[in-house]
Amino acid sequence: MRLGVLDVGSNTVHLLVVDAHSGARPLPAYSHKAELRLAELLDGEGAINSDGIDRLAATVAEALQVAEDQGVEDLLPFATSAVREAANAEHVLVRVAEETGVKLEVLTGEDEARLTFLASRRWFGWSVGRLLLLDIGGGSLEIAFGQDEEPDAAVSLPLGAGRLTSGWLPGDPPDTEALRSLRRHVRAEIARVVGEFTRFNPPDHAVGTSKTFKQLARIAGAARSSEGPYVERRLSRAGLEEWVPRLAAMTVEERTELPGVSEGRARQLLAGAMVAEAAMDLFRVDEVEICPWALREGVILRRLDHLRGS
Repeated sequence: MRLGVLDVGSNTVHLLVVDAHSGARPLPAYSHKAELRLAELLDGEGAINSDGIDRLAATVAEALQVAEDQGVEDLLPFATSAVREAANAEHVLVRVAEETGVKLEVLTGEDEARLTFLASRRWFGWSVGRLLLLDIGGGSLEIAFGQDEEPDAAVSLPLGAGRLTSGWLPGDPPDTEALRSLRRHVRAEIARVVGEFTRFNPPDHAVGTSKTFKQLARIAGAARSSEGPYVERRLSRAGLEEWVPRLAAMTVEERTELPGVSEGRARQLLAGAMVAEAAMDLFRVDEVEICPWALREGVILRRLDHLRGS
């Protein structure tokens, strides 16, 4: 069957269309993205402003038309931290439903971590043993650990690359004091949850998912995306430690010239790198392998599991 996953994130609204069957891996058929940056369309009280709501409804309507054009039989629409944490989240959901007919499911941060963990486990399989997942989105950082398909521990922290950039790094390039303040904040937030994971045995394999980790791996020398998803890509903590000060010294325009860095993501790449470096350091991870699958694939896999069970 042809499934569509509509992901309303902090940076983009992404429709992923896949051909999926129970017991088989989902095959990507079509991808449609719109850069919305909901996390930046807030008023002074933390509510998504009227322009943001109008643009979101229009973007969802457009994605719905694309899904219909692509022959999607089952659409799985969900929203993450930008909508979840908005002061007017309920109003936003009602408006989108009234104007488009799409009822967005708001995932909790723990849901995000668990579903992304499921996707990573299915991608790498049982042979990698105990798995530590790190996922940096626009609004939050997800961390999960376990040796099964359901993690033993899963948390979500408000340390997304877009959120931190808009709230902590206004300069271009940012000044030294702003960088120090952000570094202290990021490390303090992550350090609060490290104990939830270190009570288990150390991970056998650590993975990083989503766009931030992919772009950081690319600028550190990993294969380009055009070489396909089955090429092994890794990112070392040592490499990150070299790149963080280099990114901090660059303007946004200069970062867009780096390999694999899109214009829309260049501004928040530094904050993402600081979160990745802090997480790898505090969890004593020397290297992560980049996983091509993340939250959207986790949602699809969970849906297929439910279909198989019924």
